[in-house]
Amino acid sequence: MSATGRELLVVEDDAEIRLFLKTSLAADGFDVFTAAGGNEAREMSLHREFDLYIVDLGLPDLDGVDVVRFVRGRSQAPILILSAQTDERRKIEGLDAGADDYITKPFGIGELRARMRVALRRSGDTGTNYELDGLSVDVARRQVRRDGDEVHLTPIEFSLVARLARSAGRVVTHRQLLTDVWGAEYVEHTHYLRIYMGQLRAKIERDPAVPRFLLTETGVGYRLAGD
Repeated sequence: MSATGRELLVVEDDAEIRLFLKTSLAADGFDVFTAAGGNEAREMSLHREFDLYIVDLGLPDLDGVDVVRFVRGRSQAPILILSAQTDERRKIEGLDAGADDYITKPFGIGELRARMRVALRRSGDTGTNYELDGLSVDVARRQVRRDGDEVHLTPIEFSLVARLARSAGRVVTHRQLLTDVWGAEYVEHTHYLRIYMGQLRAKIERDPAVPRFLLTETGVGYRLAGD
């Protein structure tokens, strides 16, 4: 049994990256299992319950998005995807398939560890409250406060904040936000998000031009800052 009691599966075809992740994360107390391809990962996930998955999208045998979709079909464990730096479309496909977050290659182990902590913490958190640096969101009470003062939001503004708060620290794609707040028929209306995010930043950010809470993931979606 590992020091943390958690088992991770790293799905990565690059042997050097695979070894780097296995060594680094094992040093953090995780039991790290590895798969060099999608078929191997699918087989392993059928016979073992992992606490977190790290999946490279550029696999040699199966599309990494299909691996994400397969895992999500049988497990609610957090999934972090690895993606090439310039391929935003692939990031979006992975997130829409059920991944919780993505790490851009090349990546630092510090960022990966931080994203893992957020994902693991959220997977075990059934609450819907958010609090960070003076901003608090109480989803059940439909209440938002900044530095102790209540922030008055329109119903759509609150729906956006609540959706982001439920995934705090993780990116939510444009498609996910538009579907969850406006409905599936509005998935192409990305200008709605630009307008409403601007309004939200004006209300909850101390400096809307340099946002602390509502962060843009260019070409992908938005993220409510985690701790």
